[in-house]
Amino acid sequence: MFCELRIRSPILIDSRRAKYLYEFRSVMGMRIALAQMRPLKGDIPANISKHKKLINLAISLQANAIFFPELSLTSYEPELANDLSTDQEDSRLDDFQTISNENDIAIGLGLPTENNSGINISMIIFQPDQPRLTYSKQLLPADELPYFVIGNQQILLDIAGKKIAPAICFESLQLEHSQNAAKLGAEIYLTSVAKSQKGVDKALGIYPQIAREHSMLVLMANCVGFCDNFESVGQSAIWTEDGMLAGQLGDENEGLLVFDTETEEVIKSISN
Repeated sequence: MFCELRIRSPILIDSRRAKYLYEFRSVMGMRIALAQMRPLKGDIPANISKHKKLINLAISLQANAIFFPELSLTSYEPELANDLSTDQEDSRLDDFQTISNENDIAIGLGLPTENNSGINISMIIFQPDQPRLTYSKQLLPADELPYFVIGNQQILLDIAGKKIAPAICFESLQLEHSQNAAKLGAEIYLTSVAKSQKGVDKALGIYPQIAREHSMLVLMANCVGFCDNFESVGQSAIWTEDGMLAGQLGDENEGLLVFDTETEEVIKSISN
């Protein structure tokens, strides 16, 4: 069961203009959802089901896109990555493409992927009636090197007229990554992470700086619960272009954080 909290911007909206504002937003703005979930260790079928529930919730909130935490379909489990790795054409993912097509929503979810060089930490991206995309983490910390290899290309998504640069956990804390995203023209810096409290505290210091320096919206989708050898503590959050915290979830519950880029309304939908 989910409860919903809406935090509105100080802009007053005449009820008679609501219909026109919605139509205007469909052209000029977007609603982007961050999913905070408690993935089950190594259980892809169960995690697919959890993803679908959150995606359906995002659809009900009129989101144009939804993004999940790092390795959300498997949980962040480096030692299991070799056995769980696959690719973007895995038939188990077909339902996500169908959902995207039928509901006009982009979906970004986390999965270890395999190539000739080894295993990547990746985000698979589904867009309506478009080929699937894979973005793979380009900067790895030392403790991931025994399990993963680096990705070699930054991608830029164009969703509802907004340019979005994905980043995966560690690399988002390395300023060279966000600098490159800004040079490519990113308007939104989307970080998909699996972070302990120590990692979240570091992000809380760096992400507002990135937002201010590059005038980019910065978003963080984190998971909750134990993974690998640490407790992931959620606190998924959104920072505006001037580095102000627009909204944040708690450290235990699953749910959604939705941001409207036109009205700056924030919607929190939290699982009880």
